[in-house]
Amino acid sequence: MEQGNDTRISEFLLLGFSEDPELQPIIFGLFLSMYLITAFGNLLIILAITSDSHLHTPMYFFLSNLSFVDICFTSTTIPKMLWNIKTQSKVITYEGCITQIYFLILFAVLDIFLLTVMAYDRFVAICHPLHYTVIMNPRLCGWLVLMSWIINILNSSLQSLMMLQLSFCTNIEIPHFFCELNHMVQLACSDTFLNNIVMYFAAVLLGGGPFVGILYSYSKIVSSIRRISSAQGKYKAFSTCASHLTVVSLFYCTMLGVYLSSAATHNAHSSATASVMYTVITPMLNPFIYSLRNKDMKRALKVFFVRGTV
Repeated sequence: MEQGNDTRISEFLLLGFSEDPELQPIIFGLFLSMYLITAFGNLLIILAITSDSHLHTPMYFFLSNLSFVDICFTSTTIPKMLWNIKTQSKVITYEGCITQIYFLILFAVLDIFLLTVMAYDRFVAICHPLHYTVIMNPRLCGWLVLMSWIINILNSSLQSLMMLQLSFCTNIEIPHFFCELNHMVQLACSDTFLNNIVMYFAAVLLGGGPFVGILYSYSKIVSSIRRISSAQGKYKAFSTCASHLTVVSLFYCTMLGVYLSSAATHNAHSSATASVMYTVITPMLNPFIYSLRNKDMKRALKVFFVRGTV
């Protein structure tokens, strides 16, 4: 491992949650369980949607894409952490760290974009029900997902390329269980002004912009629901977006909580623990939220399992 002033190093050390050897098997078992639940739960959502023609609608098309992104999101961090615990090694290569940053940014912001697209879908369904099939046609749905991918590939490529311009000195310890962009920028010993500008600008534009779009969509949805005369009609309209609203609240609240807690405590290990909420817990809970609160998904999953046993 090369170390020195203003030089490129070949490896970093991921410190993880705890250095206590007795806790490592517990952490390994816990995160392996959560990873398997996340992967199989989201995979079941995808298989149920693709196998049931009744679910070939814009809402479930976006949901299947969200499930795929959630699998990729957790797969970016958890397998490496499990491998490090298993091999009793904390090492991640420089190239591996940059690659992890690239995919973390890609899938994290893709989650936000897909949640925004799903909010727009619910807005059209409730506020313009007569024009829903015309507006949310397959071509538009495909373009919305494709543009989300293109924008985020460009963003993550830019952030990763800018990371490659930084130099690191002797401090190669990352107080986290994955390579997180903000931590890596703080570890650099070269000038990070431009990196910080781009990082915060992207956070406001690609994180705050979609959030404003979600708020606008739901303000219109609430106004439309209030104009419905019957209580049954209001409940039916609200139930179509309850699952999505739950996921949005969970994702944004946990992500906001992570950065508020890290800013308040300045404790890296507390930040790492809080990061588990949006990197692991939220993707794990999404399949339960969409299946337990959705009659169509329950029926599709039941049919899928019946077909599997035949």
